[in-house]
Amino acid sequence: MKRVSIAVLAASITVVSINASDDASVKQEGIKYIKMLGGALKTELKTHMKRDSSGLEALGFCTASAEKITDEVNAKLPKYAKVRRTALKVRNDKRNAPDETDIEVMFKYDAKAKEGALSPQDIEVVTVGDTTRIYKPLVTKKVCLKCHGSTLDPKITEALKGAYPKDHARGFKEGDLRGVIVAEIKSHH
Repeated sequence: MKRVSIAVLAASITVVSINASDDASVKQEGIKYIKMLGGALKTELKTHMKRDSSGLEALGFCTASAEKITDEVNAKLPKYAKVRRTALKVRNDKRNAPDETDIEVMFKYDAKAKEGALSPQDIEVVTVGDTTRIYKPLVTKKVCLKCHGSTLDPKITEALKGAYPKDHARGFKEGDLRGVIVAEIKSHH
């Protein structure tokens, strides 16, 4: 009897480790896609902030190009994968509105941020149906406050009104959860 139990236990451990390595590879694949999008956007934002420290040029870049860059990155990904951005307080509700799962994950991140314990390395992996989602939090930095803080330059406020009439992505403080980048990978085995 004991031998059978040990054999069953050994078999279940093997199955678990196979699944765990699958999960790890999917997580790594998702992180790669997140870095592709995050890196492209961050590089452009830094360039525009260096040229114009008011943030107005960076805002113009976001308005004109952030969606296009997201589409370009997605065009490079395998058909079973996509990457996107979302937040609890979105600027572009047509493209970046969160769903229920996004909101749940962001509430966890937001609680960590309120404790001062949120790190950009806090990756969450969630399975929704046949899709694995990999979440990376975007932590608000001082430079982000030029367009996402409580006190904005009047030119920024005016530009935001024109570009994003339903903007909610303001009132952040340094260290707050700004939003997330999400990679979605459908089962493709």
